[in-house]
Amino acid sequence: MSLLKYCLFMVTLLVCSITEAQDIKWMTWEEAVVANEKAPKKIFVDVYTDWCGWCKKMDVSTFKDPAVVSMLNKNFYAVKLNAEQKETIVWQKEEFTWMPGGRGGANRLAYELLEGQFSFPSFVMMDSEFKRIAISPGYKQGEALLKELRFAAEEHYKTTSWQDFMSKAK
Repeated sequence: MSLLKYCLFMVTLLVCSITEAQDIKWMTWEEAVVANEKAPKKIFVDVYTDWCGWCKKMDVSTFKDPAVVSMLNKNFYAVKLNAEQKETIVWQKEEFTWMPGGRGGANRLAYELLEGQFSFPSFVMMDSEFKRIAISPGYKQGEALLKELRFAAEEHYKTTSWQDFMSKAK
């Protein structure tokens, strides 16, 4: 192998490893439950649908923001949950099945996490005991999502209301 090819190969490996390191470690619901049993953390759930354009935009912009990636990977188990998932999710001895209706039906877990208020994308932040901290609907740019993540990660929810925190957050 020539020196030039070797150098190009090494640069490609470096770029790939840097890119991989900057990705959010997305999990399924079940994976997050198992990981949380071993090492408790807060849970961040991205509730999306395959047809949601704003969900796709967040995947290629907001969820690539290095500060968002760092915050999520450090402080949360990040879960991708397709609201229209037809596969049953078993959690706490309960089966969350797909329900027909609407545009593409809905998985009951997504329905319950969002309290039946479907808007995509939507995010649910929970503590390590799966108690809901906040539901946040709508597309977010990096800075806006970081404020919301700080609310949960820094446990402001224990002393401050969501509205008060968001009005004062910088």
